Amino acid sequence: MALTQLIYASRPFGYDDAMLAGILLDARRCNERDGITGALICRADLYLQLLEGPDKAVRHCYARIRQDDRHVEPRKLMERAIRTRLFPDWAMRDDPAQSWVWSREAVRAGALEQATEDEVLGFFNRLAADGVVPFPQD
Repeated sequence: MALTQLIYASRPFGYDDAMLAGILLDARRCNERDGITGALICRADLYLQLLEGPDKAVRHCYARIRQDDRHVEPRKLMERAIRTRLFPDWAMRDDPAQSWVWSREAVRAGALEQATEDEVLGFFNRLAADGVVPFPQD
């Protein structure tokens, strides 16, 4: 089966804990159903998300996200075919944007527009390497 990995960025609309919890609940439910795994790096000014799974399912998921009014100005940063998943055990991992992700000032100054695929993928490689085990699903 052909697998696709897609990374996009957007700005949150009305970011708070309740909104983030709703996004994660929706993402985990839909992703489990559709065979998608991935991770979301988030904070009040930035969503940076990696989706991976069957090509058609990933494209459909991204199309849904582009229509979701909780995401402002979604923009695809990378899309490629992959053989193995970076987050195989996570329907959707979430992580507050750490200090090694662009600063708010860098985002305002155009970091997203200037980002390379290697730089963006590096954030997720670092997140995947930290060894956190997902909570068991109920």
